Amino acid sequence: MSVNKLILGDNLDIMKAMDSETIDLIYLDPPFFSNRNYEVIWGDEGEVRSFQDRWAGGIEHYIDWLKERVIEMHRILKSTGSIFLHCDWHANANIRVDILDRVFGPANLRNEIIWKRTNAKNNITQRFGINIDTLFFYSKTDNFKLNLIRGNYSSEQMSRYKQEDEKGLYRCDDLTAPGKSRQFIWRGVHPGKNRSWRFTEEVLEELVDKNLIVYQTDGRPRKDGLKKYLDDAEGSLVGNLWDDIERIGNTSKERIGYPTQKPEALLERIIRAASNEGDTVLDPFVGGGTTIAVADKLNRKWIGIDQSVAAIKVSDLRLKNQQDLYSKPYDLLLRTYNYDYLRHQDAFDFEKWIIEQFGGIANPKQRNDFGLDGRMSDNTPIQVKRSDNIGRNVIDNFKSAIERSDKKLFELLSFSIICLLAQDTYKEWINYFYGDLINV
Repeated sequence: MSVNKLILGDNLDIMKAMDSETIDLIYLDPPFFSNRNYEVIWGDEGEVRSFQDRWAGGIEHYIDWLKERVIEMHRILKSTGSIFLHCDWHANANIRVDILDRVFGPANLRNEIIWKRTNAKNNITQRFGINIDTLFFYSKTDNFKLNLIRGNYSSEQMSRYKQEDEKGLYRCDDLTAPGKSRQFIWRGVHPGKNRSWRFTEEVLEELVDKNLIVYQTDGRPRKDGLKKYLDDAEGSLVGNLWDDIERIGNTSKERIGYPTQKPEALLERIIRAASNEGDTVLDPFVGGGTTIAVADKLNRKWIGIDQSVAAIKVSDLRLKNQQDLYSKPYDLLLRTYNYDYLRHQDAFDFEKWIIEQFGGIANPKQRNDFGLDGRMSDNTPIQVKRSDNIGRNVIDNFKSAIERSDKKLFELLSFSIICLLAQDTYKEWINYFYGDLINV
């Protein structure tokens, strides 16, 4: 597969079609095992079906669902690659022990990173407030990429920069050090007993020329008068507690309305740390598109996958809004169906498939179903006819079947027949429900 690509579809199927050892970095923020319907963000059929599938059998089923995907991620990672899996407290222990340790090996756990995403707010008296997420960082081998990252200065460190001039905030550092190697008088000042100048006289004069020396009231240089500017300072090396990256707030400029949206600063840190320019980054649960948007800005190649039509639309728009003359092109890959294959498929397999595409649940009874092939989640009945000709009698029979099945529902709802008549009609039906997101 070439990159960059934004792909609509099931990430398991798509990853299975990818070549082994082609990805440098994977970040995944899969739906949390939170047992809450707020996981369904967009409400389209791809997302709803995935939600129902994950929850079909509790935590064991969820782990199995996620594990088979992580297995494919391990296969497509390069030997120098790594993975960052984002999760919360509901299943982080299961994910580490039952998935990541088994697929990548416990020796390849590099960090359990704690992201403090917000201040604790707790209205529950039985426990402390929960304000963190977990990111598991695993490599595929010992030969992995990692660039040291420095974080922002803490408030305590910032408080040291109390002086300011035309170049900005600065603090004063010592010009002397213990020892006697440079005990000369410079501009009327001796370094002191058992003290030495840190620099030669030539270098000290260069510091004067660069206006990097602070003077006493009598015009002589201060021993602790070396200017250190905040803009030139490097933050401390980042550890595994990330408490300097704020979550997306209600007034954030980044906010796109995606409830579980992660801040760009979080993904920027991960991508800078675990990849280099030109490397390929994969996000198999692309959601609101943060990972691929940041990867694009940082000159990485990328692949983003999601089975929600709405998520792909939002991510596509986000990428378009940040493009400029120097942006690299990307492919938007949408579902493509083979008409001849579908038209001549086993009748019951086709029936089940088309009902699921419509967001419904197929009737397990394939015969003597009284004309009701499936139902929507609100119990609205569905009938599928794969015929070249549909007559009035088919509609009348379906109407009777609905009324016979549930008279009260029949009185409340209108009904429709999903028909595959011929190629052109099929295209019209697909376009009606999916617009330009589906290519036949």
